[in-house]
Amino acid sequence: MIQAYSLFEGSFSVDASKKFVPFDPAIHNAKDRPASMFIHVHPFLIETSDGLVLCDTGLGLTAEDGELLIYKNIKKRGYEPKDVKYVLMSHLHKDHAGGMVVFVDGVARIAFPEAEYIVQRGEWEDAYSGNNDSYRTDIFDVVQRSGNLHLVEGDGIVNHEISFNLNGGHTRNHQAFHIETGGEHYFFGGDVLPEPEEIFHNYIAKYDYDGRRCKELRQEYWEEGAPKDWIYLFYHSKSIAVGKPALRTDGSYKLIEAK
Repeated sequence: MIQAYSLFEGSFSVDASKKFVPFDPAIHNAKDRPASMFIHVHPFLIETSDGLVLCDTGLGLTAEDGELLIYKNIKKRGYEPKDVKYVLMSHLHKDHAGGMVVFVDGVARIAFPEAEYIVQRGEWEDAYSGNNDSYRTDIFDVVQRSGNLHLVEGDGIVNHEISFNLNGGHTRNHQAFHIETGGEHYFFGGDVLPEPEEIFHNYIAKYDYDGRRCKELRQEYWEEGAPKDWIYLFYHSKSIAVGKPALRTDGSYKLIEAK
């Protein structure tokens, strides 16, 4: 049984200002937002034998009552934020890291107090370099003071079910995660493999640190994982967020929604 869930935060347009503006195709027109990218945001929650795992944390949006949207989405699955034991960060751009903390009465606190936050050391250092406004260091200051931060380097193992791989590509120190639990192998590629369409329409994206490496990695992840029945988690998908390979009659693989 699939134990991975999208905590969908919504769809957004992003222009040169790098502001994420909510976009609902039912009421908004893309033509009114020229020179914009349209982005969908899916943090993921995975049930493992060692507790809940969160893959990236979303934008840090709040609902009308002031509660973090990611909290509400976790509760819809029957859990509480304190049940999260690992927060796996592919990288630290604000659309992935905004929910690492929560603001209560204007005071920022760690959002998942029982969790270990897994971040590549190089990504952490790059986030503080001041060279990229896609990072929010005010959030990272709170995480650093919390005692929950675990900086890792290169490839390695978190526990008997979770491993990480420094793959670069989207950022210089981006990482991917493999979560093997309940008889399934979940793969979270972050922004190296953010959409299922990129598997079959592979291209070099201008927004990647190393677009050519991303292009190569996407093919490698599909060629390795499809025959092994990996379940793929697509953070920016507009179609299938949690997908698995299915064999065609010609011997090739297609992607279908995992249920």
